[in-house]
Amino acid sequence: MNEEQPNGNPMMKSLLIWGGIIMALLLVVSMMNARSEPAGSAIGYSEFRNRVSEGAVASVQISETRITGKFKNGDAFTTVPVPNDATLQPLLQDSGVKYEGKAQEEPNLLLYILVQSLPFLLILGVAFFALKQVQKGGGGGAMGFGKSKAKLLTERQGRVTFDDVAGIDEAREELEEIVEFLRDPQRFSKLGGQIPKGALLVGSPGTGKTLLARAIAGEAGVPFFTISGSDFVEMFVGVGASRVRDMFEQAKKNAPCIIFIDEIDAVGRHRGHGLGNSNDEREQTLNQLLVEMDGFEANEGIIIIAATNRPDVLDPALLRPGRFDRQVVVPVPDVDGREQILAVHMKKVPLAPDVNPRTIARGTPGFSGADLANLVNEAALLAARRNKRLVAMQEFEDAKDKVMMGAERRSMVMTEDEKRMTAYHEAGHAIVSVKEPASDPIHKATIIPRGRALGMVMRLPERDSYSYHRDKMHANLSVAMGGRVAEELIFGHDKVSSGASSDIQYATGLARNMVTKWGMSDKLGPLQYEDQYEGYLGMGGSQRTFASNETNKLIDSEIKGLVEGAHKRATDILKTNEDKLHLLANALLEYETLTGEEINQLMETGKIDRPDRPSGPAAPTPIKGSAIPKAGKRFSGGDAAAQGA
Repeated sequence: MNEEQPNGNPMMKSLLIWGGIIMALLLVVSMMNARSEPAGSAIGYSEFRNRVSEGAVASVQISETRITGKFKNGDAFTTVPVPNDATLQPLLQDSGVKYEGKAQEEPNLLLYILVQSLPFLLILGVAFFALKQVQKGGGGGAMGFGKSKAKLLTERQGRVTFDDVAGIDEAREELEEIVEFLRDPQRFSKLGGQIPKGALLVGSPGTGKTLLARAIAGEAGVPFFTISGSDFVEMFVGVGASRVRDMFEQAKKNAPCIIFIDEIDAVGRHRGHGLGNSNDEREQTLNQLLVEMDGFEANEGIIIIAATNRPDVLDPALLRPGRFDRQVVVPVPDVDGREQILAVHMKKVPLAPDVNPRTIARGTPGFSGADLANLVNEAALLAARRNKRLVAMQEFEDAKDKVMMGAERRSMVMTEDEKRMTAYHEAGHAIVSVKEPASDPIHKATIIPRGRALGMVMRLPERDSYSYHRDKMHANLSVAMGGRVAEELIFGHDKVSSGASSDIQYATGLARNMVTKWGMSDKLGPLQYEDQYEGYLGMGGSQRTFASNETNKLIDSEIKGLVEGAHKRATDILKTNEDKLHLLANALLEYETLTGEEINQLMETGKIDRPDRPSGPAAPTPIKGSAIPKAGKRFSGGDAAAQGA
C-alpha cells in the first residue's frame, strides 16, 4: 500500500474544488447584474405619456437614459425617454406628478473586470489542473507519464518473512546475507567487503521468486520499492528512461533501500544491432537502467533485486558483476523441499491424523511451490464439498490425481468392449512395470477417464533423481510399449486401438534423445547429433549438427531399433505372464482403481484383500445448516471417524 496517496480520489477532489470556485464566481456575477438592473415592468414612452395624462402616475425619477416611477396602484414601471422632449416637465406639472432628477450611474468597474475576466479565469483553472496532474508524484495522474510507478511497500498486514519461505534454502541463504548487510554493515565492511549492487532471481514460474522478494521486504526493515518491468514502457518515446531516473531519485532520498523489479525481461532484453529488429524505446530504458545501476554516479545503499524466468534473453551488460553481482537460481524443490512447502501450507488447513506430507511430496515430482499451494487448496475444497470436518489423506490423493491427470470423467459413456480394452491396456503397462527391475514402483492404476486419457498407470519414484541411467531408459521404453502389446495379444492385430498414441510419442522421443543427445547407441557412439536450446518456459527447438544422408539414415534406424527392441521385451514379459494379465485386467474392471500395494498383492497371491466398500472417491454431499465446525488441535487424538462426516 502506498502511504503517500491520500484517502479518496485526489483528481475528484481537485475537480470539486475548481467547480465550486467557478460556480461561486457565476453566482456573484448574476447577483450583481440583478442588483444593477432596475425593478419594474418596461413600457413604451408614448404609453408613459398617456398614463401621465390620465393621472395614473404617482411619481417618477428622470435620468438621461431611463425614467422609473410608480403608478398610483403601486406598480413600478420603467421606460426609455426621448431625447430633447421639452414638453415632458409641463405635462408632469399639469398632471400633479411628483418628479425628480436622478444622477447618471457610474459604471461598476469591479463588475466589469469580473465579467470580462471570467473566461480567462476558467481557462487558467483548467490549465492549472492539468499542470498539477503532470507534476504529481508517483505517476498516478492522467498525464503523469514521466514519473516512476514504483510503489513504496510498507506491509503492516500480511507481512511475509523468511520463515514463510521453505524448500529453497540455498536461495534464501543468499538473500538473507543481503538483509544482514543492511542491518549490520560494519560486520562485513570491516573486512573490506562491499554490499552487493544487485541480485537476480532466476527460476521457473511458480518457484517463489516474488515470495522471496516479499520476504526480503518483511525482514530488511528498510524502504522497499516494487515495480514491474512493463511499467517502464509507454507509448511515448523516452518515458521509460525518465521513469528509471525518477525511480532512482526516489531511492536516493530513501537510501539505504531496496528496489524490486519483477519480470525484468520486459525491458532487459538483448539490444539489437540497429538493422531493423530493434526497439529504440526499450533500449533507451535499458541504457538508462545500466547507467543508474553502475555509472559515474555512485548509488550507495541502493540494492536492486530483479526476477525473471527468461534469463536467456537478458542483455549481457545487465548480468555483469557490478550490476547484478549475484544470480540466485530458485529451483524447483526436491522431495525434502516439497515436504517443507507442504508443511507451510498445511498449517492453514485442519488435517486428519492419517495425512503424511512425505508421501504427498514423493508423489509430486516436478511440482513448484505454487503447484503445491494449489494442491493443498484443492484438497481443502474437496473436503468441504464432501462435508468433512478434517482434510484426510484421501482428499490429498484425489486432489493430486485431479491436478496431475485431470478431473474424473465419470459421466463419459464407454461401452463394455472399450472398458475391457482399456483395462487390458493399463494392465499391460502395470505388469511390464512390475517385471522390469529398473522401473519405478507403481503408485496407482485406474481405468476411470481423466482429462484426455481413458486410463492411467502412475509410477512413483522413490527419490528425486538427477541422472537418467541406460537401464531405466530401456525399462521406460518397455513400459510404454506394454499397453500396445497387451492389446495385440488379447484382441489381435486388427483390433489394436489408437489409445497408445501418447505412449508411442513418449517412446519415440525418449529413443531419439538416447541416440542423438546421450550417446546411448553403440553404432553412432558418444556424439551429440542434435543441438537443443530451450528456456525456463519450455520454449525452444532442436537442430541436427550432423546432417549427412548416411548419418540421418543410421539415426533413424537406431531410434526404430530401440523402440522395436522395447516392443519385443514387453511382448516376452506379457506372454510369460498372460494369466496375471487376465487377472489384473479383471480386477481393474471390478474395482476401477488399484493401488500399487494391491497390484503387488494380486501378482503374488492372486487376490486382493479389500473390504466391501464403494470404489472411487466419496461423492460430494450438499452442506446444510451452519458452517463447517472448526477442527480443534492439528493432530488431536480421537477415533477414525473424526476424519470424515
